[in-house]
Amino acid sequence: MTPLNDEDLPQLQQEVQRLLGRCMLRLQQCERLIKVLVAHHSLSGPIHNLERIRTARIDGTSRRTLGSLIGELIGSYVVADEIKPPEDAMIESPKAPDRFAMHMAVRLPITDFARVECELREMVDLRNNLVHHFIDQHNIGSADGCRGAQNALVAAYSRIDQHLAQLREWAEDMQNLRQAAAEAMQTQAFRDCFINRDSSDWTVNWFASGIVSALREAFEALVDDGWAPLAEAEKWITARHPEQLPNKYGCQSWRQVVHKAPDLELRYFVIDGERSAFYRPKRLPSKLR
Repeated sequence: MTPLNDEDLPQLQQEVQRLLGRCMLRLQQCERLIKVLVAHHSLSGPIHNLERIRTARIDGTSRRTLGSLIGELIGSYVVADEIKPPEDAMIESPKAPDRFAMHMAVRLPITDFARVECELREMVDLRNNLVHHFIDQHNIGSADGCRGAQNALVAAYSRIDQHLAQLREWAEDMQNLRQAAAEAMQTQAFRDCFINRDSSDWTVNWFASGIVSALREAFEALVDDGWAPLAEAEKWITARHPEQLPNKYGCQSWRQVVHKAPDLELRYFVIDGERSAFYRPKRLPSKLR
């Protein structure tokens, strides 16, 4: 063997640092993909609050550790065939017509699930070992220690790369599913069936219906002292959402729509000697309370 010169050790140490940095960058890529999977594979709640719930879920994942993210990923997104999907993984329940629930998962045979679970937990151990214990396990103050560290890091990088490839495949599948679902929900058939309930028996999902959504928008634009005039709201909606008409929902008037909507209330006030209809959401936005 060629004797080690004093000048060679810093070069070996720099190579260890480069390989360690490469592993850490790869692990961060894995962690970002896991956060995407955890944040977007499931969504449920009141229809009119879905965007706020989704934003809060994304924000919540940003502060979680890799171990806790893996803990949710396993058994929620990555599941065994024998495990039944969540009970709320339905678009709508008759008992909760104002709620929406969506759940995506990778279902694996029990043996494959056990293997994948082991591999994901191995990634957490690998990450923790590199971050917290690597310098204790390898004496990078010596040439032999540096070479051993380099070999360990090359093997670790190869293993991390395998994890990343699997996560990328899952993320791509999820994105394809989300895109397909988004395209389906933009169709008029979907809106008529699940939102407007344009059907012969007039079974309307009032919480999610387009006309009630338009009334909420009009309220925000016209509210004065906690109430909005219904006649003005009708004009406002006609100008912006002309397709939203009471008779489309089996109603004879806008007053009947407000009466039917569970989250709206109607009240009459005498203005300039005339009795006029006003409305508001039963749960007022906090800024109007």
